Amino acid sequence: MDMPMPQQTAHDYSLDLLEGGALPLSRYAGQPVLLVNTASKCGFTPQYEELQAVWSHYRGRGLVVIGTPCNDFGRQEPGSAEEIQAFCARNYGVSFPMAAKLHVSGPEAHPLYRWLAQQGGVLSKPRWNFYKYLIGRDGRLQTWFTSVTKPMNHRVRTAIDRAILSE
Repeated sequence: MDMPMPQQTAHDYSLDLLEGGALPLSRYAGQPVLLVNTASKCGFTPQYEELQAVWSHYRGRGLVVIGTPCNDFGRQEPGSAEEIQAFCARNYGVSFPMAAKLHVSGPEAHPLYRWLAQQGGVLSKPRWNFYKYLIGRDGRLQTWFTSVTKPMNHRVRTAIDRAILSE
């Protein structure tokens, strides 16, 4: 008889970093994480500025912001790793961790994004760039927000505050 597998958490996944190397999410066990699929040529691209503000404001309280560039929607992230990194630094002063470009939807979706969609339900699957996923200290999905909800929105900040205060 097969033993049931323990439920996975975000800490079971790893991303490749934009500048090379691996970013195991287990590194952030005990810290809340705001994960965002990003793109450089999107109407929502100015949200990078607010993501950087969220990172700057909450970093000292333990929050980690991670950008995951993807080219899945409207081919709005066509650049190389170097181009993406330069764009983010030059235009928005991005200093939070950025993953290497990956897929967030469809059959090639990164396993982390497949897990997020499973945890959040069918509506949580990214349908465009700048979907935001708040992962709690325990590695479980706390909540998610669509592209139209800006990172400094009251609902996002309230959820982050709750995730930071939870033990």
